[in-house]
Amino acid sequence: MYFELRSEVCQANKKLKENNLVRWTSGNVSYRIPDTELVIIKPSGVDFDDLTPENMVIVNLDGDVVEGDLKPSVDTESHLYVYKHRKNINSVIHTHSPFATSFAIQGKSLPSYTTTAANVFRHGVPCSGFASIGSEEIGKEIVKYVDDCPAILLKNHGVFTVGDSINKALKAAVILEETAEYAHYALLHNPNIEPLPSEVVDMCNNFYATSYGQK
Repeated sequence: MYFELRSEVCQANKKLKENNLVRWTSGNVSYRIPDTELVIIKPSGVDFDDLTPENMVIVNLDGDVVEGDLKPSVDTESHLYVYKHRKNINSVIHTHSPFATSFAIQGKSLPSYTTTAANVFRHGVPCSGFASIGSEEIGKEIVKYVDDCPAILLKNHGVFTVGDSINKALKAAVILEETAEYAHYALLHNPNIEPLPSEVVDMCNNFYATSYGQK
C-alpha cells in the first residue's frame, strides 16, 4: 500500500544522513498521505542505511499502526499532533544537526544574519521551551512557533522543520544547518553581530518568494 510514497519518505530519511543532519538512528521524516488520515513515518531505532520502503510505517492520526511490521518512531505522537492542528503541513522532519542543535542547547533562537536565512526563515528560527520526548508536548511547541517560520529549535533537544511537501521540509532542515554553521563561526569572532534589519528581511523574503526558481 502506497509503495511510491513510502519510497519517497524512505529516500528523504536517507537524505538526512547524506546531508550530515543526523547520526546513528536519531532523526526522522514523516509525511501525511494526501486526502487521508494516514501518515508514513520512519521506524524507531533503525539505521538509516538499513531503511527500505517496506519498513516505513503507516499510522493513522490516533497513532495506530495501519501497515508495517516495525514500531514507528518515538516522535510519532509529536508529528501527529502537528498534522491534527495544522492542515497546511504535510511533512515534519526531526534532526539533531550539530550547529543548529548547539543553539538549541543554549536555549537561543537563531536570528537571520544572512540573506539566505531571511529568504527561508524570515526574521529567524525561534527556540521553543523544553518538552518531553515521546508525547504530544513537542508537537505543541512546534505548532506554537511554525506559523511564521518553517523551523524551530527545540530547547535541549534538536531541530524540527515542516512544509506542505517533503521537499520543502527537507530544504528547511538543510538550510537551517547551513545558516547555523555560518552564524556559529561568525559569532566566535564577534558575539555582538546584529541581525539583518526588518526591512531587509522583508525585501529578501518577498524577492525569494516571487522570483527564485522555476515556475
